[in-house]
Amino acid sequence: MADGGRSDALIVFTPSGKRGRFPIGTPVLQAARALGVDIDSVCGGRAICGRCQVTPSIGDFAKHGITSKPENLGPVTSVEIRYNEKRGLKADRRLSCQTLMLGDCVVDVPPESQVHKQVVRKRAEVRDIKLDPVTKLYYIVVDEPDMHHPSSDLERVYNALRAQWGIDQVTCDLAIMQALQSALRKGEWRITLAVHSRMASKTARITAIWPGFHDRAYGMAVDVGSTTIAAHLCDLSTGEIKSSAGLMNPQIRFGEDLMSRVSYVMMNPGGDKEMTAVVREALNELAREVAGEADVDLSDILEVVLVGNPVMHHLMLGIDPTELGGAPFALATGLPVTRPAREFDLELNNGAYVYVLPCIAGHVGADTAGVVLSESPHLSERMMLVVDVGTNAEIVLGNKDRVLACSSPTGPAFEGAQISCGQRAAPGAIERLRIDPDTLEPRFKVIGCDLWSDEPGFEDEIASTGVTGVCGSAIIEAVAELYLSGVINQDGLFDGAMAAKSPRVIQTGRTFAYVIREGEPLISITQNDVRAIQLAKAALYAGVQLLMDKLELEKVDTIRLAGAFGSHIDVKYAMILGLIPDCDLAHVHSAGNAAGTGARIALLNTEGRDEIEDVVTRIEKIETAVEPMFQQHFIEAMAMPHKTAPFPNLASVVNLPQIKEITPVGADGSEGRERRRKRRG
Repeated sequence: MADGGRSDALIVFTPSGKRGRFPIGTPVLQAARALGVDIDSVCGGRAICGRCQVTPSIGDFAKHGITSKPENLGPVTSVEIRYNEKRGLKADRRLSCQTLMLGDCVVDVPPESQVHKQVVRKRAEVRDIKLDPVTKLYYIVVDEPDMHHPSSDLERVYNALRAQWGIDQVTCDLAIMQALQSALRKGEWRITLAVHSRMASKTARITAIWPGFHDRAYGMAVDVGSTTIAAHLCDLSTGEIKSSAGLMNPQIRFGEDLMSRVSYVMMNPGGDKEMTAVVREALNELAREVAGEADVDLSDILEVVLVGNPVMHHLMLGIDPTELGGAPFALATGLPVTRPAREFDLELNNGAYVYVLPCIAGHVGADTAGVVLSESPHLSERMMLVVDVGTNAEIVLGNKDRVLACSSPTGPAFEGAQISCGQRAAPGAIERLRIDPDTLEPRFKVIGCDLWSDEPGFEDEIASTGVTGVCGSAIIEAVAELYLSGVINQDGLFDGAMAAKSPRVIQTGRTFAYVIREGEPLISITQNDVRAIQLAKAALYAGVQLLMDKLELEKVDTIRLAGAFGSHIDVKYAMILGLIPDCDLAHVHSAGNAAGTGARIALLNTEGRDEIEDVVTRIEKIETAVEPMFQQHFIEAMAMPHKTAPFPNLASVVNLPQIKEITPVGADGSEGRERRRKRRG
């Protein structure tokens, strides 16, 4: 009997977070199906289709209460060996239909093995960008060799650039020198050069060469998030977005949040190199995808701009992020980085360059710098609050006179983790929710269907996906709607008396829950779910309040919600929940994937790089971990929308419930008593 004599074992699937105990010897695919994990398979477990591939995760998973070891999964079977010989398996992959559980284990389900792939909601925003890329193409006619005026081919190329385009002080790599003579003669002394040049450096570098006329030059702007990675392929000659693609960050198998990944590095020597390798391979995969979609040769991609949080930033650069795991959260470098793409193992043009935006602080990274470049709070006359909502919330507040920034640890609840029915955005996930205040009946929309659940034809439309869970945008709406309808009070406590009003409110042990949809799976919001959202939103609000304190502000004039999650939040519900401070709702907007937009600006406009490199040096960094008032602000922000802060703008458009005091459910399971009083403020 394996695993210390136990007859069963715990399995945890990432990124869904679903877990369960099964008898020793259970195939991983069978366990997945029992837990509702969408691993693809069409061959009935005969190892023919190969769609059920998974990656065993090895390392410290204390947060799951287990340690995953290689021996906890059965040895590679002869069937897998045969499949590998015929069709090939990646070195770290197993066929889940053939892999047996022999002990506690953590198993990652890669995107291509999921029946419903996550919807990567980091689309490119429509934006006017002044076109002046760092890398440009130049067509030149070069003098032929002349014995009466001896000079090298390279000298004459430099002379032609100077005479025909006014470009001076040019250099090039050895690879260009090696290819130069062949290109010149093949092009009959007419060639096209890619030149990488920034006014700030006052130098230019030839990075690619083609015989004759060549007019295809592309760049890739990439937002490397902890959960998803999104890439946009842009034409450097027109600024047009040719294609976009996204995928789940494969590092998620090492930990769902940033600190879990840092912990993995601390506990596993070489773990940083593992994570660097997988994220760079993901970048190559995205490059192949966007290039294929746009019918572009990878050799025509001449520039890449990357943004990411500090941990992602370090891992992309191949830097151990351990120092970011504890105070004083020291960056190895926060300076802008310009390096050849080949140093990042990117399979692009051999002379392509990577530019990484500067970081702002130990927990405020290059992604926030991209947001600042996109939204320009430093140029605003009005006091602007910009929040990039994610596992860590990056917060920027200020105007043309002064800008402050901080990071607040919201955790992964907004992305569906730690929520009983939570999941990431995928077809079948509830993304919008409304609750009738009189009947307490819900109506909702799911990703992949345009109909609401109470409209005719809804069940037919979702027949292929079902209703699988609740994604982040709907979790916000669900908790806010429960508050507006009186099912929970301002402190997030369920009102057990509502069970008499509607069968949707059910008792679960000593607490209550609200059932959104019955059946398999049962989708409900529990007391623990509400508390997880409260903790996340309170952390974010407390960070905002700290910055407001520093600027001696009582209100902000305008709010921008950025990021894949922030882009899909209904701003009214965000304010009802108390995720953001009170503000005229007409001045609260989604900024979309502002980090990705900032990356595109830096890709397509050289002045954008100069601008953000200057602005970052002037942003004041506030470390929430050492601020004495953070805890007080956090406690007050647990209430909805807030314990003490007035919300007059919100109250003018939403009928906020009266204050309702609820006595928690007794040990005998009896309902608590409640009393009402007029709402404060």
